[in-house]
Amino acid sequence: MSFLVRFLPLWILLAMVAGLLLGRALPGLAPALDTMKVGSVSLPIALGLLVMMYPPLAKVRYDKTREIVADKRLMVVSLVLNWLVGPAVMFALAWAFLPDAPELRTGLIIVGLARCIAMVLVWTDMSCADREATAVLVAINSLFQVLMFGVLGWFYLQVLPSWLGLPTASASFSLRAIVTSVLVFLGIPLVAGALSRVVGERLRGRDWYESVYLPRISPLALIGLLYTVVLLFSLQGNQITSQPWAVVRMAAPLLCYFVGMFTLSLAVSKAVGMNYAQSAAVSFTAAGNNFELAIAVAIGTFGATSGEALAGTIGPMIEIPVLVGLVYTMLALGPRLFRNDPTLPERR
Repeated sequence: MSFLVRFLPLWILLAMVAGLLLGRALPGLAPALDTMKVGSVSLPIALGLLVMMYPPLAKVRYDKTREIVADKRLMVVSLVLNWLVGPAVMFALAWAFLPDAPELRTGLIIVGLARCIAMVLVWTDMSCADREATAVLVAINSLFQVLMFGVLGWFYLQVLPSWLGLPTASASFSLRAIVTSVLVFLGIPLVAGALSRVVGERLRGRDWYESVYLPRISPLALIGLLYTVVLLFSLQGNQITSQPWAVVRMAAPLLCYFVGMFTLSLAVSKAVGMNYAQSAAVSFTAAGNNFELAIAVAIGTFGATSGEALAGTIGPMIEIPVLVGLVYTMLALGPRLFRNDPTLPERR
């Protein structure tokens, strides 16, 4: 395990602190960074995410994806967890923990609708999950995000609350923002990763590509992650530090969600007979969320200073350290839960 990976929780904590301090010490930094946008996409954050996502996608053996898609068990379990269970669990937690905070509650529900298509690639790579399965699941989540985000938003903010006799929230989501998020945060690194493998293997062979090239670019994923964390917290530092009680209130349901969805997904995956690598891919894909999309949608719909936008901002503050902790949990529990499994990290 490299020095960077071994102390990753410490580096992430330091990156969060550095971002908050930068945001407080340089009040003009956040507005300056916020002006660097194309549509709803922040160019500085997009740069970090693209650097972060490129190495995991460059490692994928795309010739195996057809076999992954044909695995009906994997597809059905992932779709049910991501698009039926996940949003429903977040809806329940939002109302259980934030019944008197409608803006934070709505923002939390939006976070639950935005299924992960970016950072999950880092978590699965660190946990030695099935890279090909992760790439396929992320691509499917992206497609469903375009098709279902608006429908599910309408259902969980208006239809279901009215059935239950609860207050409803009116919101119209920008299809353009959703499509742009998918194309930028998945499309660009996916194309770059696939082209790297095709060109690299044709020019130098698979042995060189996997034994020389991939180890050289692997640190970029964690460097991009740390860079993104610093930027996110510098952009939203004032908002977070000026409303600490909102952070505390949001932390509880988010912690329950990430840990609960991961545990449930791992249990279901193992129960249906998936191996370690597949179970890790399904569990992290179901537990993570697309905070980039959640923040963009909340800001575009309710405004940059709204409680909904604050909820989206707090999301990665809780998600990143919790998911890192779950990576180490998966690595520790794997040998006990999946005995003699050939896909365990130490057996590959």
